Amino acid sequence: MRTVNFLIFFSLFLLVYGLINYYIFFRGWQLIPRGSAIRPWYAIVFLLVASSYIGGRLLERYSICTLSTAAIFAGSLWLALMTYLFIGLVVVDFLRLMNQAIPLVPSFVIEKRGIIKYIIAAIVLIGALLTVTAGYVNAAILRVRTLDITLSKTTIPHGGVRIALATDIHLGVIIGNSRLERLVNKINDIKPDVILLAGDIVDEDLAPVIEQNLGETLRGLRAKYGVYAVTGNHEYIGGVEDAVHYLEKHGIIVLRDNAVLIDGKFYVVGRDDRSKAGFTGEKRKPLNDIISGLDKRLPIILMDHQPFQLDEAVANGIDLQLSGHTHHGQMWPFNHITSAVYEISHGYVQKGDTHVYVSSGSGTWGPPVRVGTRPEIVQIRINHRK
Repeated sequence: MRTVNFLIFFSLFLLVYGLINYYIFFRGWQLIPRGSAIRPWYAIVFLLVASSYIGGRLLERYSICTLSTAAIFAGSLWLALMTYLFIGLVVVDFLRLMNQAIPLVPSFVIEKRGIIKYIIAAIVLIGALLTVTAGYVNAAILRVRTLDITLSKTTIPHGGVRIALATDIHLGVIIGNSRLERLVNKINDIKPDVILLAGDIVDEDLAPVIEQNLGETLRGLRAKYGVYAVTGNHEYIGGVEDAVHYLEKHGIIVLRDNAVLIDGKFYVVGRDDRSKAGFTGEKRKPLNDIISGLDKRLPIILMDHQPFQLDEAVANGIDLQLSGHTHHGQMWPFNHITSAVYEISHGYVQKGDTHVYVSSGSGTWGPPVRVGTRPEIVQIRINHRK
């Protein structure tokens, strides 16, 4: 079943990806005069760039080398540039069709359409390049968001509990040591009581993580009560057992449908990712089974990577649920899709007595670009309501 689902997904992805790239290619091809020596070079370069991400990922499975890394990086940037070229061209073509139905363009513009089409093409290209460049810079700048939560439970320790939350780091070819070191330093600057990593710590393939020895950088995380994590869908995509073993080998405690009592003061509960059933055929434990026997007088903090079925946390008396996964779309306009799919795409909400925070993530998946969203670490301060 897993193989069939993957083949269906990959086939649909290739179809959509191919159609979008053909559309962009064809619109560029139309700008080049027939018989021009540029046309063959345009076709070759376009084919290489458009296939670089998939090609690099395939090569990476056999050998991690400069070529595979360069191909993945170039292909990742192309995914972002492709998105905004496609949007720009669709807008232009839509306006062209509208003008055919209701003529709005002045006649002098139509008379100079030979020059105008190159001006429009330059505007679309430059606009897409500037958007991707700004998004690349934005994705590299981590911010620390602070969230204050007040609970009625009298067992909260004096001085409260300080949590550092990071999700969706996606360690691998794109997110390497330089970005990870900045993340580790920013988390340590918070001086947290506990560090929580709510899934997708590792990208699809563990090999680049091992190659760059990113585990040793993760060892630099410092918290009074340690570092706890849960699996995300990407740990399952790349091989969950190997990913969990690697993280635990480097000082991170991975909670898989279990709970841990921290210094007798509060619980951290970690759920295996909901994609477990699709990859292993086994369902994760129900939340009420995981927390059965816990002392409900103590605060219960739940990590669940994907923010689905939030009412389940409310029904089970969870005080704080922490999730990620959505990236809040990562690049506009995809934030509108995640906002439609998830009850909370990004941010904080209180449902009954349960507080929920969904992070936009600390890293990126695919394009190392964020447009309309920012990467974040969340400092959460839990205090007692007096």
